[in-house]
Amino acid sequence: MYKFESRNKSIRSKNVGYLDSVLRVLLGSLIVVVGFMFDNWLGLLGLILVITGGLAWCPIYKIFGIRTCKPDLESAV
Repeated sequence: MYKFESRNKSIRSKNVGYLDSVLRVLLGSLIVVVGFMFDNWLGLLGLILVITGGLAWCPIYKIFGIRTCKPDLESAV
């Protein structure tokens, strides 16, 4: 069976740093709450920030090659 990850590096390696993750979760939570308060479905977009902050991985960062985490923390995924 073919494995999608090697021992040293997985396909989804961490590319969002600690501060970036915390800000994403806080801002995303705020957007979700405000969206629900005003009965606006756009508040659900805040879930994207919460999820990417919680996973410490952003697909847009991956596409553009952006990393806000320290290289030694990548293995902590």
